[in-house]
Amino acid sequence: MSRESSLTLERGLALLQAVADAGGDAATISELAVTIGASRAAVYRLLVPLSERGLVWRDGSKVRLGVGLLRLSGQVLPQLRQAAAPVLRELAEKSGATTHLSVAEGEFAQAVAVVEPSWTNFHVAYRVGNRHPVSQGAAGKAMTLRPGGKEWVATTGELQAGASGVAAPIRGVPGLRASVGVVSMEPLTARTVGPQVVAAAGALAEVLTPAPVRS
Repeated sequence: MSRESSLTLERGLALLQAVADAGGDAATISELAVTIGASRAAVYRLLVPLSERGLVWRDGSKVRLGVGLLRLSGQVLPQLRQAAAPVLRELAEKSGATTHLSVAEGEFAQAVAVVEPSWTNFHVAYRVGNRHPVSQGAAGKAMTLRPGGKEWVATTGELQAGASGVAAPIRGVPGLRASVGVVSMEPLTARTVGPQVVAAAGALAEVLTPAPVRS
């Protein structure tokens, strides 16, 4: 790939990110030009291939995300579950609790992968697709932890009476706001389970972190 092509690709991705960052308010051509540091003419040119692939659509002078992204995003979760399965399995067997990978969707945390321990007599049946505010439960609260501060969050009875949870954020994966956690109806010893959850979150981050591209 030539340097010119590489710069065009980088600008196109920056433009797509700028459209996404606008949230519910569609961004104008002028706003996008300022955000990515390009001329309006350059933005118009970059929008052409993105529009052709359905990744964005223009509503007059405003630009919104396109439905083509749904097709791409539909392929992400299955791959994410597959990558997370070995890490969650190891954590489930070690902790004896149901493990889960949760990702942020706006102000909600959603469980996208769940693994139950194989050797316990009783464990929590935690369903994939379960959603709750990030302000409640260990999985959501872990996503709000700042780097350099607490490494994990432990909660009891916030989402279900008698249930205990411990979760840690996944750090260093671009574009991913997520956590790894365990949930049990039995009391969890946070000083023991906490480091296990942190280690699992770190292991999954390594799996998901893209390798550097060599020229």
